[in-house]
Amino acid sequence: MSPVSESPTRRKPKPRPERERIVLDTAARLFYARGVHEVGMDELIREAGLGKATVYRLFPTKDLLVGAYLQRLAGEILGEIDRQAADAGSPGQALHEMLAAIETDLRRSGFRGCAFNNASIEFDDPAHPARVAAREYRRDLHGRMLASARRLLPGAEGEAVALAGRLATLVDGAYTNAAHLGPDGPAADGLVLAHELVDAAGASTSDTLSAPPP
Repeated sequence: MSPVSESPTRRKPKPRPERERIVLDTAARLFYARGVHEVGMDELIREAGLGKATVYRLFPTKDLLVGAYLQRLAGEILGEIDRQAADAGSPGQALHEMLAAIETDLRRSGFRGCAFNNASIEFDDPAHPARVAAREYRRDLHGRMLASARRLLPGAEGEAVALAGRLATLVDGAYTNAAHLGPDGPAADGLVLAHELVDAAGASTSDTLSAPPP
């Protein structure tokens, strides 16, 4: 009697969160390195190593995939900022650590500018998922700067708003400039200025608190 042949073991499908992670990791790598329009879905699917139907069930359109890639990135960055703020000994330190993290990002291998700006400028429609994700990220980043600035400058709402706005603008400028001239060009000077603004705000608070009553 010939031996009974065993049917091949069917590979267990990956859980949905793992499939999403694989697709988003691939999208992040390809979109950031080359731009959204330069990367077709067929290439992305091959690089991800998943079936075409699997990818499109997760992300029915490329536009939705771009938005999801940026939303995940925003969550990672803002989550790290929140952890730093919680661990910081003072609101000034929280702002300094945020600026230091940005300088580190400007110096990482393969840096080619702000991922949110790079992706969003490829689309004209303000309602495109990439534009929405970029807008929300900048709003939320500014909001965190403003929250720290308010703690640094209690009772001085105008000064806190001005500080947060200046820091946000300097950070945006540093990302744009470093993409073209490198991290040691004017981008570095902009971040030095940002640190100085934080120090000056902290010093003004200390002077106010230590001043004798009239």
